[in-house]
Amino acid sequence: MTGSLVQLGAAPRLPPWISRSLPKEHYPEVARILQAGGLHTVCREARCPNLSECWSAGTATLMLLGESCTRRCSFCAVRTRSPGGLVDTTEPERVARAVEGWGLSYVVLTQVCRDDLTDHGASILAETVRRIHEASPGTKVEVLAGDLAGSESSLRHLLSSHPDVFAHNLETVRRLSKVVRDRRADYDLSLRMLREAKQADDPAKVTKSSLMLGLGETQEEVVEAMADLRRSKVDLLTLGQYLRPAGAHFYPVHRFVPPEEFQELQRVAQGLGFAGVASGPMVRSSYRADELFERAVSRRGEG
Repeated sequence: MTGSLVQLGAAPRLPPWISRSLPKEHYPEVARILQAGGLHTVCREARCPNLSECWSAGTATLMLLGESCTRRCSFCAVRTRSPGGLVDTTEPERVARAVEGWGLSYVVLTQVCRDDLTDHGASILAETVRRIHEASPGTKVEVLAGDLAGSESSLRHLLSSHPDVFAHNLETVRRLSKVVRDRRADYDLSLRMLREAKQADDPAKVTKSSLMLGLGETQEEVVEAMADLRRSKVDLLTLGQYLRPAGAHFYPVHRFVPPEEFQELQRVAQGLGFAGVASGPMVRSSYRADELFERAVSRRGEG
């Protein structure tokens, strides 16, 4: 696998196809709605370079269940701390009001991992989906969930709210999963959750996953991971470049994958049968989520 290599332990120079600057925000009304509702968007917290593009298209990603995660993945900058079982039960209604006020056509709900809760946060996610459906019937809802510790009952509870898309990120290839992700995460468990989400509620349910590149994987391993996702009946896939958060304790970038490799992997993924693929250095798991969903619906209609 060719491309731009970096010296581990050093602060690598970003190649010209990578831009980490946050576009100037021209959405004061959005900021007002978020502040009034006490809500957090992954778009702003992670300084996503696609913020303006997605927000102007009427899509956004909201992070539920607090700002502290019970897991410590070496690629993620979210604070690790146990909230001690505390949950804000007003969050579903506040999120629904914000989505309605914002006029979103598509919203992604993601979560911090909550291993301190018996249902791992599934009830809050499910209630939020229901409230959004009631307040904004025209808004499509995608849920980007953790692995819910493999709990089938938690997964069924979440799916009972009928999100339009169930997403769970595989994150990386099998060989690196135990190194990059929290020790409680598991490659095969993630595949099982995606497979059960497809089977548990509606066999035509749209499912989605994502892989980060540049962690030291080979192209063959990426293709193997994509094939594993397709065997689990995953419909949609995003591929993007891993960028290390600030801090020496985070996993290092092993290489910057050039755009032409992302294009080649997109062709391979389409050949494997994914209904929609977004692949590029600056692609994130929720990038153009509405467009990918429409591709899946269109493909299903053709079938």
